[in-house]
Amino acid sequence: MEPAGPRTRAAARLGALATREEKRKRQPVRLEPRRRIEEEQEEAVFREVVSFTPDPLPARYYDKDTSKPISFYLSSLEELLAWTPDMEDSFNVALEPLVCRQPPLSSQRPRTLLCHDMMGGYLDDRFIQGSAAPSPYCFYHWQHIDIFVYFSHHLVTIPPVGWTNAAHRHGVCVLGTFIAEWKEGGRLCEAFLAGDERSYQAVADQLVRIAQFFRFDGWLMNFESSLSVAAVGNVPHFLRYLSTRLHQQVPGGLLLWYDSVVSSGQVKWQDELNEQNRVFFDSCDGFFTNYNWREEHLERMLVHAGERRADVYVGVDVFARGNVVGGQFDTHKSLELIRKHGFSAALFAPGWVYECLEKRDFFQNQDKFWGLLGRYLPTHSICSLPFVTSFCLGLGTRRVCYGQEEAMGPWYHPSAQELQPLFAEHRLEGDGQGWVKTHGCLADAWNGGSSLLIRGAIPPEVGHVAVRLFSLHVPVPPKVFLSMVYKLEGPSDVEVALELTTGDAGSCHIGDISTLSAETSSRHSPRPLRVPPTKLARWLGHCSQPLSGGWVQRCYEVNLRGCVLQDLLVSFSRRPGSQEQETFACRLGELQVVDASSLLGPLPRVQGVTVSRVRWQQGTAEEGEEPPARLRLSCTLHWSCPLSQVRCFRTHCCRATGSPAGGPPGLRGCVCPAKSLCCLSLPLTLQGGYAAYRYAQPAAAAAAYSDSYGRVYAATDPYHHTISPLATYSIRTMFPASQAACSDG
Repeated sequence: MEPAGPRTRAAARLGALATREEKRKRQPVRLEPRRRIEEEQEEAVFREVVSFTPDPLPARYYDKDTSKPISFYLSSLEELLAWTPDMEDSFNVALEPLVCRQPPLSSQRPRTLLCHDMMGGYLDDRFIQGSAAPSPYCFYHWQHIDIFVYFSHHLVTIPPVGWTNAAHRHGVCVLGTFIAEWKEGGRLCEAFLAGDERSYQAVADQLVRIAQFFRFDGWLMNFESSLSVAAVGNVPHFLRYLSTRLHQQVPGGLLLWYDSVVSSGQVKWQDELNEQNRVFFDSCDGFFTNYNWREEHLERMLVHAGERRADVYVGVDVFARGNVVGGQFDTHKSLELIRKHGFSAALFAPGWVYECLEKRDFFQNQDKFWGLLGRYLPTHSICSLPFVTSFCLGLGTRRVCYGQEEAMGPWYHPSAQELQPLFAEHRLEGDGQGWVKTHGCLADAWNGGSSLLIRGAIPPEVGHVAVRLFSLHVPVPPKVFLSMVYKLEGPSDVEVALELTTGDAGSCHIGDISTLSAETSSRHSPRPLRVPPTKLARWLGHCSQPLSGGWVQRCYEVNLRGCVLQDLLVSFSRRPGSQEQETFACRLGELQVVDASSLLGPLPRVQGVTVSRVRWQQGTAEEGEEPPARLRLSCTLHWSCPLSQVRCFRTHCCRATGSPAGGPPGLRGCVCPAKSLCCLSLPLTLQGGYAAYRYAQPAAAAAAYSDSYGRVYAATDPYHHTISPLATYSIRTMFPASQAACSDG
């Protein structure tokens, strides 16, 4: 629990505070709208009298040391059955919807499941608004996987919202884990399975409510405790009921069973689907086998799986514990056999590359691991617009906003991860002199904390090389605008161009599974625009012009009808007259593909701004500063806004006196004298934010500023306070927020 701190009593007027305190004690403070005529925008103001009455924050939802909101789990059956949605739960609700993808998960193509098990779970990823972790684990090979399971050894593992947002953005569904282990797990299972149907239905209903409320996609059920005859007899009924309810309440809901308990009630891992566990497979959406299998197990499973081969997820322990075919950097040996027999694969704990190898080589080792699996991991395609990415990995050693460095220091925020490309190394056929390699790089960024570095060589006999970055399946609207921000590193003397491939929509059968043949596919290299259309100059005003930090933006207009956009590629060509081998290094800072018509509408507006959990804490005066001492403010901001055309929100803090507080130009800090009426003014046209956001200002400095993801930072601790990026993307929704007026009462 957080140490005793300040609590404020809200009132519209100072004289009404005493009579209104009890009535409004637990209610969010609604900001009072007013209009600033000169800037033609709405503004909301709330007023608070500073007081220091203790009001501890709930320990389940907030970190006791920082007051930051955290993800949580449930440890007992009592906690599960007692759970009901609370205001604090809103921090952990995923705002990123599961995007459309092709082929859909319901197709019978073999799938790839990643089960994330790392050191007990809920590490740096538990901080919903990010942390300052210097070398965290990060996953970014999303186009190769279909299902992400967050695993821990707590009874009910609710996936941290950062993972859900990142996965959904890439079309990957997310499952939590329900696990019962050892004697305590057996007693727990007997409590709800050995009785009548009302007991197990109550548990199932709660699991469905949790998945529905937090907006993840289902559950992995892992029973590793022996069950009585009565209890194991009810397991299939429990699974069928849970599966039915999940499908009704959660779009695309998924329920998987892990190979442990058999139909007799004993814990006997089978390493295959067989007659002893088939009843559980028949009662849910899929079966996750144990890891000590051989090829003969796979051959026997062909009979039991029948037409549901893709619903059998053959387990692969990447740590290579036990008698396994292949793990660690030999994991591809297991994948080869699994795909040979047409099954899906479940990769358990691929964070081995982080846990067991040198942290300084993490990115190289992770790319090596997934590169070895590449031929056995079919990609899936994103099939919706807008398509916008800055290649940010959700972490960095500094923070950059449109080419301008805003702060130094490590940060980690899974929700801030943007769409990730296909990472690979390609070599041209022949003598091997021509090659292209892509990888994420923290050394420089256009927006966020990283960029995509593409290195390669063009041999003398070849005019150009190209690398495919994204697989898409998007019906092209009548007019599309594309944008690419890049810069060449070092002495590279090559031409950079954006390319795309399309197919005939008539042969694609949009909305169903299809394959485009070579005869119906074509490749385009659109011509860059020198001057953007007048109506879109606001969005594309820097086409072909140098930008901050040496970046260059290229813009393209594409007019295609009846086509499907399939791939995005970047090509590199030698300049005319060059006969030497050309090596190059190019950073990509941003790619955008946007329906032109979507850029002409008005921006959405923020509404319903409220404030709750307002707390004040006395700080100490800085050297040479006159009393009163500075204060530490923490509060939760709530608002609503349509997310379809918003990339992020920005929040700003201003001084009551209106004097600058340092930090970037145009941003101000908020300093309020103790026991005075303080005004915190927030423009309603914020360029970032969430349904709920916790702001905590450090005692050492009241000045704060934010970045393009809406993260709020203190001047002395620039990555202490963060806010997640929004659930959807659009092109250039950030503009300098106007100065918000403050008053001292």
